[in-house]
Amino acid sequence: MARLSLSTPLDVRLLDKGMSVGEALAAFNATHAEAGGIATFLGKVRPDGEVRALELSHYEPLTLAGMEELAGNARERFDLDGVLVWHRVGVMVPGEAIVLIAAAARHRRSAFEAADFLMDHLKSAAWFWKRERRADGWHWIEPRPEDHEDRERWK
Repeated sequence: MARLSLSTPLDVRLLDKGMSVGEALAAFNATHAEAGGIATFLGKVRPDGEVRALELSHYEPLTLAGMEELAGNARERFDLDGVLVWHRVGVMVPGEAIVLIAAAARHRRSAFEAADFLMDHLKSAAWFWKRERRADGWHWIEPRPEDHEDRERWK
């Protein structure tokens, strides 16, 4: 089976409702049956003490296009067979999935590195505004210095 060309569509989605992680990964695995490995990452709303909800808002024309460009860059940089990037928007409660990343590659190292690359960029340079609801109201969340440092190592 031939490697996917760079013109092959990526599976990049913004979701305003829950995601079926098992179904998504089963379909991704079936689509990339020739891959030697698939690395995945599932990010969830942390049940940190006082956090009652997390809200992500965005400007869709920039967000989706930026996510697609990021996924394409990862596919090219790490010579991937396929990339899945699904990100939730709206209000979520602790334990709910926020983001699902999958990278299919001939070799495991490329898949692992691609998933790490994607998350480092989504965490610190993405197109989302985040806020948490606690007992005393809503609070905006900014990326931590560590998040920016993680992204910088890819330059």
